[in-house]
Amino acid sequence: MSTLHLTMAQALLKFLANQWIEIDGVSHKFVSGVIGIFGHGNVTGLGEALEYGDSGLHFMQGHNEQGMVHTATAYAKQKNRLAIFACTTSIGPGATNMVTAAATATANRIPVLLLPGDIFASRQPDPVLQQIEDSTDYSLSANDCLRPVSRYWDRITRPEQLMTACLNAFRILTDPEHCGAVTLCLPQDVQAEAYEYPTTFFEKRTWYLDRRVLSDRALGVAVAAIKAAKRPLIIAGGGVHYAFACDRLATFADQCGIPVAVTQAGKSALPWTHRMNVGGLGVTGTKVANQLAAKTDLVVAIGTRLQDFTTASKSAFQDPNLKILHLNVSAFDGYKMGATLLQADAKLGLQAIHKGLGSYATARQYQEQIAKWRQEWQQEVDRLYSTEIPDGNAQTHILGVLNHFVTAQDVVVSAAGSLPGDLHRLWRSKAKKDYHLEYAYSCMGYEVAAGLGVKMAQPQSEVYVLVGDGSYLMLHSELLTSLQEGFKIVIILFNNQGYHCIRGLQESQGSQGFGCEFRYRDKDSKRLQGRSLVIDFVQYARALGANAIFAKDVTVFKQALEEAKASSISTLIEIPVNDKSMSGSYDSWWRVAVAEVSTANPVKQAYQAMQNKVKQVKPY
Repeated sequence: MSTLHLTMAQALLKFLANQWIEIDGVSHKFVSGVIGIFGHGNVTGLGEALEYGDSGLHFMQGHNEQGMVHTATAYAKQKNRLAIFACTTSIGPGATNMVTAAATATANRIPVLLLPGDIFASRQPDPVLQQIEDSTDYSLSANDCLRPVSRYWDRITRPEQLMTACLNAFRILTDPEHCGAVTLCLPQDVQAEAYEYPTTFFEKRTWYLDRRVLSDRALGVAVAAIKAAKRPLIIAGGGVHYAFACDRLATFADQCGIPVAVTQAGKSALPWTHRMNVGGLGVTGTKVANQLAAKTDLVVAIGTRLQDFTTASKSAFQDPNLKILHLNVSAFDGYKMGATLLQADAKLGLQAIHKGLGSYATARQYQEQIAKWRQEWQQEVDRLYSTEIPDGNAQTHILGVLNHFVTAQDVVVSAAGSLPGDLHRLWRSKAKKDYHLEYAYSCMGYEVAAGLGVKMAQPQSEVYVLVGDGSYLMLHSELLTSLQEGFKIVIILFNNQGYHCIRGLQESQGSQGFGCEFRYRDKDSKRLQGRSLVIDFVQYARALGANAIFAKDVTVFKQALEEAKASSISTLIEIPVNDKSMSGSYDSWWRVAVAEVSTANPVKQAYQAMQNKVKQVKPY
């Protein structure tokens, strides 16, 4: 048997460089490179292999471990899970900094490979710098924190274990049903140990995304249910994108006359002009989508997790005889809310159902109602997009200006706060993948790092990162990486001086607003009631080397967009916005926990109202 004498780290990189993924007969190189921050736990092992090895993998320097994993996650998401970056850190804080980002990737079902350094497998120098010691279990390290947020987790304590670990890792990374964060913990001594690896381990390996067909039984169930329904409604999730089923969905919905509501991950599957596209559904949904959901007698869910925001905490569907069909590769998702599972690839499943329906179409009266409600909703969007306020800038107006400015080739990126609600309701997507929202984990700090990942995946596009000041302050380190690597992004910072999305939630449940505004401490009060914090975001961005503009109003904002587009480097545009200028909810409800006991009457009233609503909702 032919072998290669390599360290474990060298062998790992050589393996990564030869992994491919194939769908519909087209192969894609799967691992695009490595993003990392070096420390004593990985610099002399994996670092040496990256410096002197011949893997050919591109290395990027990160500036925050959480941020660089967000970048890798966004890259894979924008690539429809057909390409990934690996992320390496040292032991200790470098590794634990990745936990939040790993959870984000796993919640969104996005593949990302984490390669944290680990403590010595030999245990001879213990306790080493940054080692966490457990007196009851000496096998634990800080990396065990990554177990619950990883789809696959392994610690390689001997160099020959690498082979089975890698195969299992890529089994998960390339599985559309189970993918998420994969963690391979690399003890620093084992990284540097050599082994005679068989050369066959490094041969080009292709992982196949074989599309799963819909069974005849399931097809019969689906066709019969759709034909029997009077008011069917499709919910399109991220699985529509990952299965490359957008065009198939567009044809199916148009010819069958079935409206399509979208999740955050499913948005942009159809252009906003498609006659059956009724927009976002649920808590952050459009009025037309929520009106249709309330009356539908059949939901056809496609590639979605049926998250609480999508279903308005299971209150969106009010027909007592409602049936749910769920076309999904995942049985775990497909049985949610008592649905009938149609386990299959979204593209092939839609194709089979459409063929089985023949010339079926919903009633003309239903389609006319959809058209009427769509038109009324677009009038509402026009109103919000053009609404100006006398005492500042309205968030919805700014979004309208931006929506009009961007092209079908551009991409908007966001994740948390009030912006995802406005974007889900109001943003008019022009083309597939022009809308990149992380909302499974709603991770503050995802935005800037994700903008970099999207730009890396789609360098020909202008990438606009929409972020609030609270989320920007949490994590914006990869702005520096974008400058360092030459990937230009445009950051639009909506400054409302606080966490006002959550303040709105507080106030809706009886609070007077507490702990959410950015203010100095008033020494005579337990509340933050002093003067507002004044942060010069523009000066800070310029100090990093970015272009930066303060847009005091919409007129200057329009000029700033032109300047940013013409710029060759990353640009930050800060614009102040009124803290109550976001859109409200439309015919939806979100279940949150309200204090059962309180001294405040508004909280007592909110608790009773919540309990009354809970009683009306189906419990599964």
